[in-house]
Amino acid sequence: METVRNELTRPPEELVEGFRAVLAEYSPSCLVTDARRRVGAIGGLLPVKHHHKIAGPALTVNLSIDDLVDCMPVLTRARPGDVVVVACHGTTRTAMWGGLMSTLSRQIGLAAGIVDGAIRDVDEIRDLDFPVWYRSTVPRPSPTAVHDRTEPVQVNVPVVIDGQVIHPGDIVVADENGIAVVPRDDAENVLDRTRMNIDRERVIRDKIASGLSVAELIAEFGHL
Repeated sequence: METVRNELTRPPEELVEGFRAVLAEYSPSCLVTDARRRVGAIGGLLPVKHHHKIAGPALTVNLSIDDLVDCMPVLTRARPGDVVVVACHGTTRTAMWGGLMSTLSRQIGLAAGIVDGAIRDVDEIRDLDFPVWYRSTVPRPSPTAVHDRTEPVQVNVPVVIDGQVIHPGDIVVADENGIAVVPRDDAENVLDRTRMNIDRERVIRDKIASGLSVAELIAEFGHL
């Protein structure tokens, strides 16, 4: 397989760890998207297990819509904690991720796989407890599993999923609500605002528990 490769510039590890800490909260993807003022949200992709929550730098893979190929060799570029983001442009006729891909990814220590297309071997992936987000399922393997084909695969290039541009090294935060994308260059500001949102929501929950009425909550906090 010919591969067009670029180097991945990863965000500072302390920033990634900061977003991983957000995973302890309810709906981290919502908190992060709120911090970006509703920008950077991806919907329509489902996790194999609803309780999975992940955060990590994006290792992006762009596949041609006409020549979907086995992207397993991309794993040679991955490092522990990376999130492999595969842009299949919504095509669901071929499975671009499966049990073996998940087994290898887990062995490497990847955080997750995000596939804007179809996957297979869902039962195996579920038993492996490896986080994968996907658009649909189909039993059909990629063409390279049955034929000798060598289409190029673009690695660490900007990709588009659900209208959202993801650059290599952007931080992605995913849970059962969806996926939030944080630009690498703005990650520190987004993390600060996310922490502020967490503190604000805790205060609001305490106020609700203390018996404040809806009118009082709106008067104090405005839009909740």
